[in-house]
Amino acid sequence: MSTDLVQESIEEAREDEEVESNNCDTHEDVSDAKKRPLQKLRRYDSLDLESAKVRSLHGHGSQTVKWSVILQLAFQSIGVVYGDIGTSPLYVYASTFSDGINHKDDILGVLSLIFYTLTLIPLIKYVFIVLRANDNGQGGTFALYSLICRYARVGLIPSQQVEDRALSNFQLELPSKRLKRASNIKSKLENSQFAKIFLLIITMLGTSMVIGDGVLTPCISVLSAVGGIKEATDAMTEDMIVWISIAILICLFMAQRFGTDKVGYSFAPIICVWFTLIGGIGVYNFFKFDPTVIKAINPKYIVDYFQRSKKEAWVSLGGVVLAITGTEALFADVGHFTVRSIQISMCTVTYPALILAYTGQASFLRKNETLVSDTFFKSIPGSLYWPMFVVAVAAAIIASQAMISGTFSIIQQSLSLGCFPRVKIVHTSAKYEGQVYIPEVNYLLMLACIGVTFGFRTTGKIGNAYGIAVVFVMTLTSSLVVLVMIMIWKTNILFIIAYVLVIGSVEFVYLSSVLYKFDQGGYLPLAFAAVLMTVMYVWNNVYRKKYYFELDHKISLERLKEIAANTNLCRVPGLAMFYSELVHGIPPIFEHYVENVPALHSVLVFVSIKSLPISKVAAEERFLFRRAEPKELNVFRCIVRYGYTDIRNEQDSFEWTLVERLKEFIKENIWLSHVLVTDGKTAKRGEEPSNGDDQINRRATQVEEDCHETVEREISIVDKACQAGIVHLIGESEVIASKEAGIGKRILINYAYNFLKKNLRQSEKVFEIPHRRMLKVGMTYEL
Repeated sequence: MSTDLVQESIEEAREDEEVESNNCDTHEDVSDAKKRPLQKLRRYDSLDLESAKVRSLHGHGSQTVKWSVILQLAFQSIGVVYGDIGTSPLYVYASTFSDGINHKDDILGVLSLIFYTLTLIPLIKYVFIVLRANDNGQGGTFALYSLICRYARVGLIPSQQVEDRALSNFQLELPSKRLKRASNIKSKLENSQFAKIFLLIITMLGTSMVIGDGVLTPCISVLSAVGGIKEATDAMTEDMIVWISIAILICLFMAQRFGTDKVGYSFAPIICVWFTLIGGIGVYNFFKFDPTVIKAINPKYIVDYFQRSKKEAWVSLGGVVLAITGTEALFADVGHFTVRSIQISMCTVTYPALILAYTGQASFLRKNETLVSDTFFKSIPGSLYWPMFVVAVAAAIIASQAMISGTFSIIQQSLSLGCFPRVKIVHTSAKYEGQVYIPEVNYLLMLACIGVTFGFRTTGKIGNAYGIAVVFVMTLTSSLVVLVMIMIWKTNILFIIAYVLVIGSVEFVYLSSVLYKFDQGGYLPLAFAAVLMTVMYVWNNVYRKKYYFELDHKISLERLKEIAANTNLCRVPGLAMFYSELVHGIPPIFEHYVENVPALHSVLVFVSIKSLPISKVAAEERFLFRRAEPKELNVFRCIVRYGYTDIRNEQDSFEWTLVERLKEFIKENIWLSHVLVTDGKTAKRGEEPSNGDDQINRRATQVEEDCHETVEREISIVDKACQAGIVHLIGESEVIASKEAGIGKRILINYAYNFLKKNLRQSEKVFEIPHRRMLKVGMTYEL
């Protein structure tokens, strides 16, 4: 380190002190954090103040992608995103006209409904509006929730830290214009406990509905595709179709362990062939049977349909809405691609193919009204039947695969944010980090699919259930997007009103229609959601209570000094990593450990695993260290920060990475403390040194030498401790309801939560901690 560098560092540190003293209550933006990392590093001498190194990193949104890459991603997205919505023509008309066609013009009314529904919801709402509300490239209900949590403090766990805002992915790209209504709504959300709980509940509800969608999609898609074989032979009975469908579903779920990337390259070509065939057959049927169906573009036929059929038309909307099943996948799967690539593939391939397919089927039905129950396969030209059947089954399997993979990803997100019990996350692809497999969830989904297929047996009843799940998720997404528009985008109020009136009204009408069929299978997704919501609520509620208990009983700095000064406590060689979930301070379980085992390792690191409301945390920004005073204790706090899509059990050794980051922190910490000791009177660059300047420069050189000696000494302590052995101490707290608790709280904690905890994975299995060097420390919390 040169004298000039020392002198410049002193001047910069002094400038930072002046800035901090004048702006202690304000947050710096990313550029300031990058320019002045010393401001954070200077806070090295307190257990409750953090140290961090922030490096330059561009967020997902700032990266420019070449058009060649965008077009390639657009092609790949066809196979992953559109499998569900692409297979809807298999069953839409059959579900809409479940009791047959009463009037020939009803076909035009339904076709007009399908056309405008596809245009308003998937195309305008999702492709051009909702996709913009991605969270650093990630989509879905939890992504919207995390976006709101970052802007307004509506999270229910008090683990927020000022340093989190310095992360490259944490900052929101906000318009410069501040509107009063945005500040008012933000303030009301932050000051209302009811609003915070309500936001979390609707997020859980949306997630539960998407998971329920992951159960119903394989059932209705495979059953519809396999049912087409009845056109080839009359010997095929309904029971045989059901058992063939169940066999395909079992094979599909058993293959999940191999990962989607093993067959991923075949997805896009198959779905492209599927779209080509249904679009081509649609054009063929359009010209062959009745080209006049083109007049359905006039919304007058929708009005006529409702005037003519009244209640029956309203009920039939439950079938029409199946034309947009899988639309949520447009948003949920955006993290695997880019917004632009999905917009291109939707506008150039999916949307035109679907419009052509539904138009062709309507043209066919105008001449063959009695064949509405098997519209799709009856409308296929004879020579194309078997190729179409094979492609239909393949497309149905791909649609199922996409929703199953989406379910795994959503559960991974909810797990990271403390809203789902611990389960094993298996990353099935080294190339595509978003592809995960959850064994426990996979088998539960398989059993649920088999039960639904065997119990309902027909696509009509499953369609009633399917519609509720689809519309509920869309409505919840719209609600969260409106919040984003108001608080974050600060959109013109007229546009927000127009969005609510048009999109909101359409979704409300569809929701009222699907709820009418509650007793005809519509109860199924609500039952799924109720079970999942109960599990998520129980886990999250007790998780928060336990966190607040640890926060209220955390060990203070003074108490830590008393423990370390205890003469009965001996220090043994080695490095101990003590894991907990508490971010602020040291958990009470540590004192419990010391009382029973009066020995501490020479170096002790308290590791807190923290989930942030962002999609990813850069590897170089993941570890955040602080050091306890006095330094002779060699006690450190380490916050390990993850986004909700980050891989927790990396291929690189966690302990090796942590130790290396600890050494980096010690070097920076010691260097900065030595620099700030000097009085800052070094000669400025370019000036002729005087005798006094020579003395100051010699002093700076001495400081530098002392710094190197101290660094070597401190690093050698850590190295010796590692050589003596690294021990992982896991804090496993048992929770019970206090004696004063009511019956509801006792059931919640003593039975429901503890049942989930005992039957699911523990911390060491989630983080792949080696068993030979692991010690569990137990303590009972009375909540």
